[in-house]
Amino acid sequence: MANAGILGMGSYIPERVFTNADFEKVLDTSDEWIRTRTGIEERRFAGDDVDTSDMAYESAVKALAQAEVKAEDIDLILVATVTPDMAFPTVATLVQKRLGAVNASAMDISAACAGFIYGIVTAQQFIETGAYKNVLVIGVEKLSKITDMSDRNTAVLFGDGSGAAVVGSVTEGKGILSFDLGADGGGAMHINKRGDFMEMNGREVFKFAVRQMGESSLKVIEKAGLNKEDVDYLIPHQANIRIMESAREKLDLPLDKMSVTVNKYGNTSSASIPMAMVEELEQGKIKDGDVLVLVGFGAGLVWGSIAIRWGR
Repeated sequence: MANAGILGMGSYIPERVFTNADFEKVLDTSDEWIRTRTGIEERRFAGDDVDTSDMAYESAVKALAQAEVKAEDIDLILVATVTPDMAFPTVATLVQKRLGAVNASAMDISAACAGFIYGIVTAQQFIETGAYKNVLVIGVEKLSKITDMSDRNTAVLFGDGSGAAVVGSVTEGKGILSFDLGADGGGAMHINKRGDFMEMNGREVFKFAVRQMGESSLKVIEKAGLNKEDVDYLIPHQANIRIMESAREKLDLPLDKMSVTVNKYGNTSSASIPMAMVEELEQGKIKDGDVLVLVGFGAGLVWGSIAIRWGR
């Protein structure tokens, strides 16, 4: 069996910056209140003329270029999102057409903030069985279009963006070492969208996330036959700095070994992990041979984590 790993990545970050000070002008909130509870200082909102598929396309182009893979050589496109352009067709098919990935099958995955993890694990199965050679996985959200900007409990949390990865065969010892996926439908109503906007029971989601992020991180390390000391870098879902810190502490990692971009981009759901990875790669914080733990949680309730040895 082939070893599946990430060949290249790319991201798209909207230009429009919306700060906590901007929210102070329209909501009964403050910069201090937001920062101390979430770690968020600002977030990015896509323009009215930019939809989910546009952001997905831009990140995909960069990922393909870094992976040195042509669009026509992509066998499958997986787009993780809960904010598609429309109910159907899928974002994946829109991206397929625009990229010119004429040989690719395409589908969307709905696993909320854990969507990118679910997408990577799905891609892994196709690569390791030899069914496909190259799979494009995109995590993308335009959460601004389903966020009630008059609700101070949710409006300040979310942002827009996209991150993409090309998954293919890598050398022995590199790539995905293990994964852990799970769900608890008993908490489904804690995060949901039944009308125009999402609703969230913040207290219950926080308790779930603190427990599950740490447990899943430890489980995926154990499955890979590793110890906590073997982990070089943690890339958690960028939802809330306190939740992220709880996962870091479970792994006994120092502060500089955890990716933190929530302060700049807020919670971008399925896009948060790949967006963070791209930033850390660009800054040289992730090096060849490093063991990374990626972990996320989201509506469902669902969770997922991956242990991966970086490199091709």
